[in-house]
Amino acid sequence: MEDTVQARLETDELQRNLREVQQLLRRQKVVEDLVHRQDMPKHGLVEQLVHKQHLTELHARLDRLHPADIAYILEALPLEERLQAWNLVKADRDGEILLEVSDAVRESLIATMDSRELVAAAETLEADEIADIAPDLPEGVIEEVVQSLPAQERERLRAALSYPEGTVGALMDFDHVAVRDDVTLEAATRELRRLDELPDHTDQLFVIDREQGLKGALPLARLIVTDLHISVSAVMVPESVKFYPEDKAEDASSAFERYDLVSAPVVDAADRLIGRLTVDAVVDYIRRKSADSQLAEAGLAQEEDIFAPVLDSFKNRWSWLAVNLVTAFIASRVIGAFEGSIARLVALAALMPIVAGIGGNSGNQTITMIVRALALGQIQSSWKKLFAKELGLALVNGVVWGTLLGAITYALYANIALAGVMALAMLLNLLLAALMGVAIPWLRARFGKDPAVGSSVLITACTDSGGFFIFLGLATLFLV
Repeated sequence: MEDTVQARLETDELQRNLREVQQLLRRQKVVEDLVHRQDMPKHGLVEQLVHKQHLTELHARLDRLHPADIAYILEALPLEERLQAWNLVKADRDGEILLEVSDAVRESLIATMDSRELVAAAETLEADEIADIAPDLPEGVIEEVVQSLPAQERERLRAALSYPEGTVGALMDFDHVAVRDDVTLEAATRELRRLDELPDHTDQLFVIDREQGLKGALPLARLIVTDLHISVSAVMVPESVKFYPEDKAEDASSAFERYDLVSAPVVDAADRLIGRLTVDAVVDYIRRKSADSQLAEAGLAQEEDIFAPVLDSFKNRWSWLAVNLVTAFIASRVIGAFEGSIARLVALAALMPIVAGIGGNSGNQTITMIVRALALGQIQSSWKKLFAKELGLALVNGVVWGTLLGAITYALYANIALAGVMALAMLLNLLLAALMGVAIPWLRARFGKDPAVGSSVLITACTDSGGFFIFLGLATLFLV
């Protein structure tokens, strides 16, 4: 309960900061417009002083905020106001903010920066953080950043850039604390005290041998409560969960969720410790995957800045809208094929959207569950059982809801044959929805495609066209 209240308070504070920044930007525009229209002595000087006063107030407001909060505000501002606020952010915070904003907004900010500014921003980040924003930076800037880094950071950055997106290596943090297994806890404690601070999300020290081979982990809780004269090897936890850079990030995120991990070691092929994976990186990955999945289901090619230019948004959205247009045309041709039946029994026109609509909803439920299960790695070779289970569920739903809709149809039109057609059409369309809800992601996964992409569009097309055909076909056979 306390966590919920705290989260709500933080959200309210974030919204309040956004409103204040928006008010300052609008007030500045209003006042400057008024001053600009006034005819007075030293007009240019007065206008400059007013402009500077508002910018100073806005700069002070932004300077008090966390980079993540500034990123949220920038994402919520229209492009002109966003760039105005971005220009007021201190240069030494540019890198942190670029790291926090969405990919689409980051592109709009980077487009306004020259190479010198981009290099300066990147140099304030760690190697793994630079790798996160590297795809959005010009190639020349990346080369300049690599050359400007110390030798160790340079190697780390090159290593981070070498791992494909979606792997543990791409999420890996090189900053970690390791202790030898042949020293005492007292020696390990002395080493910790020499550090300025512990890396974020340090809940354990990684135990290694003389060749950097991973032996286990020493939780900080054990270090605190155990006699300092005992050796590290006597109290360490033998390694249980470790990752390799080539492992899938999806598998790692599942392990973090399953075992409630805060951090975990990353090792090379010889089991030498090279970095760690932390819960914040995993949470960010899960959030991005969830957002990408939602966009893909709606047929959006990529994340979109809500204030992007019209042409950019059109390029992102047009492809699946074109597919939807084709499927809608097919559905209309199905209806057109039964124009005579509809003309003779007008009730068909009122009832057929119900069959298609409920079938589409049922299909989307099925496809959402299947896509989620695929993302979690819960489906390997159980597709036959899934088909059988979903068809069984559709059969039950079809009998229940088909009977109900048949009864309602009879109450409205006093036509027992029409009621029977309605009930049977509902049953058959729900079976079709279940079949396609499993088949679409299965086929896409089988051919190496993202099962989520366009799934909502495809299932709706199947249940619309199929529902119209089933209902109108049955009506033609039995009623007309």
